[in-house]
Amino acid sequence: MPYFCSMENEIVILDSVEKFNRHCGFETLHPLVSIVDMSQSKNDFGRARLNYGLYALWLKNGVGCSLKYGRRHYDYAEGTVVSFAPGQMVQTEAIEKNSTPQSIGLLFHPDLIHGTALSHKMERYTFFSYYEAEALHLAERERRDYMEILGSIQAELSHSIDKYSRELLCDRIGLLLDLCLRFYDRQFITREVANKDLLADFDRHLNAYFKEGMAARKGLPTVAYFSDKLCLSTGYFGDLIKKETGMTAQRYIQNKIIDLSKRDLLGSTLSVSEIAYNLGFDYPQHFTRLFKKQTGLSPTEYRNQIN
Repeated sequence: MPYFCSMENEIVILDSVEKFNRHCGFETLHPLVSIVDMSQSKNDFGRARLNYGLYALWLKNGVGCSLKYGRRHYDYAEGTVVSFAPGQMVQTEAIEKNSTPQSIGLLFHPDLIHGTALSHKMERYTFFSYYEAEALHLAERERRDYMEILGSIQAELSHSIDKYSRELLCDRIGLLLDLCLRFYDRQFITREVANKDLLADFDRHLNAYFKEGMAARKGLPTVAYFSDKLCLSTGYFGDLIKKETGMTAQRYIQNKIIDLSKRDLLGSTLSVSEIAYNLGFDYPQHFTRLFKKQTGLSPTEYRNQIN
């Protein structure tokens, strides 16, 4: 069967394991799962843009390629894991002409996990939405553990498909994803100083949002707004804030809103409606509902009780 070479900037839709394997010259052992060693590929994707319809985890084993995701370039180092989810667009290109990509990938179609226990856990794996620059960097021991689970998945793929195959594959893929969560926890800890700097920047941008009147003009601040300010993916930013503060980024923002509203309730003659609009609420009752949920009192009750 002939294999094609993608033209530059062509969009290649990777919506099936079989299509990926056929393009690269790999045998398809299971229609919904594959482990591929790109150093053994008979064909690559050139500089085409890849539109993933699959989940993918790529472990970089050497030099040879870079990634472009959105407007960002990232030359990821050996021992780095990057991940993609269905719907994401990625561009790959060789660092050196005629170089061979040195990456091992786990690909699995969403249909594999539909209706399984793993499908209910996928929202935990927020790293699928991380930018490449937020990729997972494995220590040598971590890399061995990662490869051991990949080996167990490959061993299962070598068996004929039967009624146990799907459950066993989902269990092993889930184990690999849980391992990535563990390693990301370690990575957050080792980047503690940098993370605290990012938290300080978040506070600075959050304070400026209210001080400069942006809330009154643009509405309530969003997590996406601040992650963009810090050049982080929303998923990574949210996980970072949770690791550093013990609360979600959304809750962190809400706490700031409550603190500012308490200041205005006690230190000004502004009405509750005026305070609500200044903080970005479209409707005062939404502010009242949040305030009472957080403090146990309505804004008016809080003002009267303290005064």
